Amino acid sequence: MAHQWRGVIREYAERLPVTEATKVITLGEGGTPLVHAQQLSALTGSDVYLKVEGMNPTGSFKDRGMTMAMTAAVAAGAKAVVCASTGNTSASAAAYATAAGLKCVVLVPEGKISMGKLSQAIAHGATLLQVNGNFDDCLDIARKLGESYPVFLVNSVNPARIEGQKTGAFEVVDWLGDAPDFHVLPVGNAGNITAYWKGYKEYCAPFESATAGTLPAVSTRTPVMWGFQAAGAAPFVAGHPITEPDTIATAIRIGNPASWDTAIAARDESGGVIEAVTDEEILSAHRWLSAREGVFVEPGSAAGVAGLIKKHAAGEVPAGKTIVITVTGHGLKDPQWALRTEDGSEVQPVKVSNDVVTVAMALGLEEK
Repeated sequence: MAHQWRGVIREYAERLPVTEATKVITLGEGGTPLVHAQQLSALTGSDVYLKVEGMNPTGSFKDRGMTMAMTAAVAAGAKAVVCASTGNTSASAAAYATAAGLKCVVLVPEGKISMGKLSQAIAHGATLLQVNGNFDDCLDIARKLGESYPVFLVNSVNPARIEGQKTGAFEVVDWLGDAPDFHVLPVGNAGNITAYWKGYKEYCAPFESATAGTLPAVSTRTPVMWGFQAAGAAPFVAGHPITEPDTIATAIRIGNPASWDTAIAARDESGGVIEAVTDEEILSAHRWLSAREGVFVEPGSAAGVAGLIKKHAAGEVPAGKTIVITVTGHGLKDPQWALRTEDGSEVQPVKVSNDVVTVAMALGLEEK
């Protein structure tokens, strides 16, 4: 029998560090659609699905981790939380802090955040400071604040965030009936590839639940993990941190990922890759999703799709497989890119006179 979705903590409580007595901070996150990507499937000869995380309450996958992080903050008796952000974390932290009755401090890199995300943080009442530096500088300050001052850090270096985000893998398996052959996703701070791999591993083996004893394995396999960074912010590809990351994909403009070691482990243990795609490839994939699949995402979210298309063109995508791509944030987060044509010029509406005949002519319609 169907029931109202209760958010990822209550839906997967047996697999998370909570009890029935835990005060859960939730906005109903999770339960996001797994959409069959018909055109990508036709292109690759595989069954390709999009895990549409832009359908979370604040419009990105960050809500999965934030419900756990804010629940942990309340359990710890925190009165204020802090995070560094390129945008989506700030929006999520501000919303969940409001739900928890906590003060929220957000550090963002100056000039490096989309207005859609900035407006969310402000609307939810966060104290927002623009730091004269990049995301990595912001995270360094946020960590030091958490260590030396009475604020609770809610970035993905907090293990509670990873616990919440791993539920995305649970949902994929629950929907498909087993793990996919490949899971593809963008890589920025690398918490998501870390979390999905953790979730897939936990679903593929008996799980020792703190509240329910030993839970049986749910899936029969784990997927190969393919991660894709923007070429101008690709420290995993370079093999070292990037001091001045540069890409139009603001959500993944990160030069020194916090989850470095665990992302490398996810890549290597799964037999996968972390590679780079250019801004041009990202924007092309962004247009593909909107125009061919009907799914509107922010540019950073299209990096995984760009990677799949690139690897298909190189003959590296096997046919007949099941492939899931996480698209991480809604297109309304950073809508300006939808208003540009392929040559970079702004889209202009066609102007017509106020009569039906002129409108029909402009549409190429003939009278019945």
